[in-house]
Amino acid sequence: MQRFLLDTHTLLWWLNDSPQLGPRCRKMIRNDRNQVFVSAATTWEISIKMAIGKLKAPEDMDSVVDDEGFSKLPISLYHGQLAGSLPAHHRDPFDRMLIAQAQAEGLILITENKNFSLYSLLLKSASD
Repeated sequence: MQRFLLDTHTLLWWLNDSPQLGPRCRKMIRNDRNQVFVSAATTWEISIKMAIGKLKAPEDMDSVVDDEGFSKLPISLYHGQLAGSLPAHHRDPFDRMLIAQAQAEGLILITENKNFSLYSLLLKSASD
């Protein structure tokens, strides 16, 4: 069993059946033996972008995450502390939280964000 954390764009690609999400990555996400997490930071980012008209996504991400069989990852005080202490390679607060959560929880982060490789964490390319 592997444990994955989906970056925001990876979750959206999955939900939209986007060809940008590679076949090997799809297979890993679909595999029932793997545990796939969606962070509260992801739903927060999506809702902000929806509110300002930059993104169209399902309104009830909580139900969508349940329906997909993904696990919900809340933000803890430790996650917040770790995100705040990360080196400033990346300034996006949502991405910094995902990095901190992946590090703290020992998760493989599925992303196409090349800046994530500047941090000590396990990564998987979403386009694989």
